[in-house]
Amino acid sequence: MTKKVKIHKEGHKILFVSGVVFLLATLAVALVVKNITLYYITAGVSLIIFAAFASFFRIPTRIFNTGDRQIIAPADGRVVVIEETDENEYFKDRRIQVSIFMSPANVHVNRNPVSGVVKYQKYHPGKYLVAWHPKSSEKNERNTVVIEHDNTGFEILVRQIAGKLARKIRWYLKEGDEVEQNGELGFIKFGSRVDLFLPIGTKIDVNLKQKVKGGITILGTLPEAEND
Repeated sequence: MTKKVKIHKEGHKILFVSGVVFLLATLAVALVVKNITLYYITAGVSLIIFAAFASFFRIPTRIFNTGDRQIIAPADGRVVVIEETDENEYFKDRRIQVSIFMSPANVHVNRNPVSGVVKYQKYHPGKYLVAWHPKSSEKNERNTVVIEHDNTGFEILVRQIAGKLARKIRWYLKEGDEVEQNGELGFIKFGSRVDLFLPIGTKIDVNLKQKVKGGITILGTLPEAEND
């Protein structure tokens, strides 16, 4: 059975405008320049670039994983950081950081790793260091969301980070929102990185350099409820 692929709403305007531009450029070559070789080159290059844009905004049909205490990957990409570190924006204490690097070839939608209530959301303008730079989590353009998990009371911080190419972050959540696991958290155009900061004691189920899929890969399992 063929899997259906949709185009995300963030790509509709870009694809429309680029499609019109490519079509006009191709027609101009055909009607004004009247060079058949240049016409085929222009048409071919336009199709390739348009297909690449469409790929950036694709949303494949998926059967999502769910789990009460399971933390589901919020993005497609590769795990580039697993370490215990200080989180200084919201928690101001030690957390387990898991970071996922998103290449331009990945699906770019970001999803809620757990169900719960949004306790904090803040957008930060910033620099555009390469996404794997150690300071990108603190210096780059970024958006931070904290979700309090429904059944355990633990809070999970998800940070969308722009990079050298990805200079447009979209977020769909605000403080007080009730969210479902795997619902759309936001979108980072053309790749970049997503950081998670998890409670100490979380069981991590992925390894460095492992490829993960948003809504499918289980990153880890939260500890038992704080009051247990």
